[in-house]
Amino acid sequence: MKDIRPAARHRNRGPGRLAGLLMALLVVLGLAGSTAIAAPGGTAQQARVTVKVPARALDAVAAMQPSWNLGNTLDAIPDETSWGNPKATRELFKTIRAEGFRSVRIPVSWHDHQSTTAPYSVDAAYMSRVKDVVDWALAENLYVVLNVHHDSWQWIEKIATDHDNVVARFDALWTQISATFRNEPRTLLFEGVNEPNFSNATAAQKTQFMDELNTSFQKVVRASGGGNKTRLLVLTTQVGTPSQDLMDDLYATITALRDSNLVATVHYYSYFPFSVNIAGGTRYDDNARNDAEDVFARIHHTFVARGIPVYLGEYGLLAYPDDNHPSRIERGEALKYYEHVGHLARAAGATTALWDPGFAYLNRATLKWRDPALFAWIKSSWTTRSGTASFDRVYLAKSSRITPQSLTLNPNGTKFRGLWHGDTKLAEGRDYTVFENRLTLTAPALTRLAGDRAHGVDATLQARFSKGLPWQIDVVTYDTPVLSDATGTAEQFAVPTKYLGDDLATMESTYSDGTNAGQTGWTPYQEFNQSFRPDFRNGTIILTTAYLKALRDGDPATLTFHFHSGAKVKYKVTKSGDSVTGTAVKES
Repeated sequence: MKDIRPAARHRNRGPGRLAGLLMALLVVLGLAGSTAIAAPGGTAQQARVTVKVPARALDAVAAMQPSWNLGNTLDAIPDETSWGNPKATRELFKTIRAEGFRSVRIPVSWHDHQSTTAPYSVDAAYMSRVKDVVDWALAENLYVVLNVHHDSWQWIEKIATDHDNVVARFDALWTQISATFRNEPRTLLFEGVNEPNFSNATAAQKTQFMDELNTSFQKVVRASGGGNKTRLLVLTTQVGTPSQDLMDDLYATITALRDSNLVATVHYYSYFPFSVNIAGGTRYDDNARNDAEDVFARIHHTFVARGIPVYLGEYGLLAYPDDNHPSRIERGEALKYYEHVGHLARAAGATTALWDPGFAYLNRATLKWRDPALFAWIKSSWTTRSGTASFDRVYLAKSSRITPQSLTLNPNGTKFRGLWHGDTKLAEGRDYTVFENRLTLTAPALTRLAGDRAHGVDATLQARFSKGLPWQIDVVTYDTPVLSDATGTAEQFAVPTKYLGDDLATMESTYSDGTNAGQTGWTPYQEFNQSFRPDFRNGTIILTTAYLKALRDGDPATLTFHFHSGAKVKYKVTKSGDSVTGTAVKES
């Protein structure tokens, strides 16, 4: 790779000596700074960083809220565009700043650009590229968190069996990063390592290794001088997990270092069954809500209440949104999660960094949000609460007469203001009633809204509250989906499906002896998109190769497809060698 050296830093003629000393002092304190950014022609231009960083770490991290991750870019393996995203540009950071973000996390994987033997040199061209990207973000008046990312599992995890080399390489890497960025303003933070895990190690050894790396990171950076003497440094738990024991370990490390410019970081992707839609986790229910509330309570009491700031370096849902696959998580349930987590983070005093891999939120090619309404809910959660309801759909069976339908309102500290259909406000008493938090739509109103009762969404209502965003409620006409017999192979099999206005929620899979069928043996409810996925366009439900190959040969599996209307439809699948036969189960 061509040796492209870091762009030179150009300085204008300085002010008088006294003014110059004052300016230098301000830079050290983080109250002002400047950074060199690459111009289109490749030379560096001076850009003033006007962000005034509070002296106290708690206040500085609070000023970073909200934050955004440049995911799957400089952390991609082996190169920046290897995982489908375009190269980062200054326009990208300008967009992020304009959308209300105050900081960005720039994950970087260094492994493929660093020598694996002493002195463990980082490729100069790669270091220069990382610096350009960081400087663009700083120039847009964003705080920046720069880290060591997938190296955690590429080589750092081998610390138990290759201790001395791993520590030497880790220290050498941070020595080089520190030297490159030592004069950057205090709006640049360093994060030691992302989600570290240690193979072939006992629990006690893992605790020791985590403390060793966090401590070594802090000492290497501080020893490099310049702005690094007081730079905010972000220290993590093992795997970024917010469990009490691991956060206690991190608290012990931070207090032992006696450094007032340290930040704790963990990650949060919700209650696992809900985050990926497995084990029947189709709703943001009490299990999911309690999980979030417990995590943020622990974060607050372990760190924030004791004066240690918390940067939630990644949050979101593990499998939603995903522009490349069917949505695993029902939209309204996802909105409840984002609304709730935003509230909990504000109450806990934690700064949140949305993980964006490029196919989820911001379209990196157009610099537009893939789902503006979803982003509106995320953005609203930064400052206020929004009311929701028990579901965002009311299902009307076409085969039956229309009857009143009820939902439970979740005001979340707001007050219900009424229902709207477009610009028309529905009449309380005639069109709906509210008793306590029970909202009931009347049969005449639903009949009018359903119109000709074609399968699918017939009307969309808005439940409006005293603050926050309105909650959308779709009025949906459906009939119980119809499945048909089919044949295929373990490599390609699909169940012919007439959805009839309904949407697939999950799939249950068992054998006649009651044991679970499929690659997920610990629950009968298989994982959405991994075992099955809907193909609405072609009118099928696809059973994946991984699921089919996990079935016992010659032993029929009974599948129960659960739909969001509440309908359940059974189907039998038998694999014999490479052949697969599917049979619709007739209702008794």
